[in-house]
Amino acid sequence: MGNGAGDAHPALHLRSPTPDDGVAVFELIARCPPLDPNSRYCNLLQCSHFAQTSIIAHAENAAKALGFVSGYRVPDRPDTLFVWQVAVDEAARGTGLGSRLLEALLTRPALADCRYLETTIGPDNRASWRLFERLAKQFGAVIETTTLFESQRHFSGLHPDEILLRIGPLERIAD
Repeated sequence: MGNGAGDAHPALHLRSPTPDDGVAVFELIARCPPLDPNSRYCNLLQCSHFAQTSIIAHAENAAKALGFVSGYRVPDRPDTLFVWQVAVDEAARGTGLGSRLLEALLTRPALADCRYLETTIGPDNRASWRLFERLAKQFGAVIETTTLFESQRHFSGLHPDEILLRIGPLERIAD
């Protein structure tokens, strides 16, 4: 999938990841603080077991990933896509790539029955809050928030609270 005229990366390709993308995803997430890094093995699983619910962006003929969204269907609520991480390389920030990745993921035929999106965001991660607020507006959905994981209780005070955003129900948008 390419992007429109005027985008910062004229030959940008969005697609499902493959295991061959595992290292590029690991390196991208390492370049995107405050995202929590995962093991290389975890990234390989995201790029294989969760390929249908994840998406990667590459510039044409480039090994370096410019964007990645990992997600999975919540096991006891298959109508809900949980977005684990959204990573956008510094070179592609401010271009709307995060929004494009989420929109492309949510409009996949394989996810047509997903009516809700959930994600967690730290209270101070303003960029992520804005991204998901725009997404909710784009899909005509409301956002409900609760604290899913508490700093002291779940992270021994070493990580801020993780606020759960539940967005939905999602109105389908035309491709």
